[in-house]
Amino acid sequence: MVKQTGHKPIAQNRKARHDYHIDDVVEAGLVLTGTEVKSLRLGRASLVDAFAAVRGRELWLQGMHIPEYTHGTWTNHEPRRTRKLLLHKDELEKLIKAVEQQGVSLIPLALYFKDGYAKVELATGRGKKDYDKRHALAERQANREAQRALSDRSRH
Repeated sequence: MVKQTGHKPIAQNRKARHDYHIDDVVEAGLVLTGTEVKSLRLGRASLVDAFAAVRGRELWLQGMHIPEYTHGTWTNHEPRRTRKLLLHKDELEKLIKAVEQQGVSLIPLALYFKDGYAKVELATGRGKKDYDKRHALAERQANREAQRALSDRSRH
C-alpha cells in the first residue's frame, strides 16, 4: 500500500478567528478509531462547537462532530465522543501553562490529513468582546472598499 503524502483539509473553524484573538498555533495528532478515520476520509467533520480541555496532564478534544461511518457495523463510533490529543511534552506543558492563565482557551482551527495522519491545528486565544468584533468587521470593510477604489482607479 502506498503511503499518502501531502496536506488534505477536512474541516475549518472559520468562526474561531472571528470570536477569538489568536495568540499561538500548534499542530496536534488525534487518537481515533477505524470508523472515525474512514468517516474523515470522506471529508465529514465539524469543528463548530469543539474545544480542548486539560484533564490531569493530558489534552482532550471535546465537542468535535465526526458523523458515524455509513458502512460501519456495531463497531461504529459515537459522533461527539471525547478524543485524546497527541503532543510533544514541551508543547503540552506550554499549552497547559497558557490555559491556566485567566481567559485563555484552546480552540481547534482546522482538521486535516498530513502524510496520512489526522492532525488538528490548535490555537490559544482570548475571547473577543462584541465591540472588538464590530471594530474588526468595520476595518475589513474599509480595507475592502479602499482596495476596490484603487483597482477602479488603475482601470481608468
